[in-house]
Amino acid sequence: MFATTLIAVTMQPPQNPRPNWFRRASPASRAAVILGSVALSILLLCCTGTAIVGALKGEPESTRTGTAAEQAQQPVVAAPAEPTEETPGPAVSPVAVPSDPPPPGPSTAAAAPVVRVTTVTEKAAIRYGERTVRDSSLAEGKRVVRTRGVNGVRTLTYEVTTTDGVRTAKKLVTSAVTKQPVTQVVAVGTKKPQSSRCDPNYSGCVPIASDVDCAGGSGNGPAYVSGVVRVVGDDIYGLDRDNDGYGCD
Repeated sequence: MFATTLIAVTMQPPQNPRPNWFRRASPASRAAVILGSVALSILLLCCTGTAIVGALKGEPESTRTGTAAEQAQQPVVAAPAEPTEETPGPAVSPVAVPSDPPPPGPSTAAAAPVVRVTTVTEKAAIRYGERTVRDSSLAEGKRVVRTRGVNGVRTLTYEVTTTDGVRTAKKLVTSAVTKQPVTQVVAVGTKKPQSSRCDPNYSGCVPIASDVDCAGGSGNGPAYVSGVVRVVGDDIYGLDRDNDGYGCD
């Protein structure tokens, strides 16, 4: 663009004769005038091109002409405002107007569990003990219960906590014996077994025979017993006639 403009300026023959001052000017002045003309032409071409491009793009010009007062008198077009929600006044503010609480629902009931504390009493058995005594009237190794044992009772009091019907805690509060146990007494025999010549149904030696009578009596034997004997089993020989537990007395 610059080269075309320069050629057009330099090669175009002047139609009118140049003024006398140009002819009388020095070569340096003439060159300066020519260069100034070329620069002015370039400037005009740039400004014109910019205006054309701006008009094609639809962009507003960057500079305005006129005074500040004229610019102030031009109408100002406001951009459409975005829709906004209306702000309620203080008289209709939801904070200022009280509202009734909502009815209790499933979520409210779940957030407030039902906790109950109750007292529960339980009874536990106390096992009775056992005591052994020696009895010389019983055959050695024989066991006889003299006093039967009875279990005792212990009363336990607990504090039970339930949450929504489910037990969550159990604490022992008191423990007391409400019935004492009875000790069982067992007698164990220590009597030595008699020899095979004496009948075990009697204490004292009574011979074993087909019949035994008291010596000095009216019995005819064939065996006799001298002295008093104690019946500890069955009186198979009929020695205890008065049934007082002793024979031949």
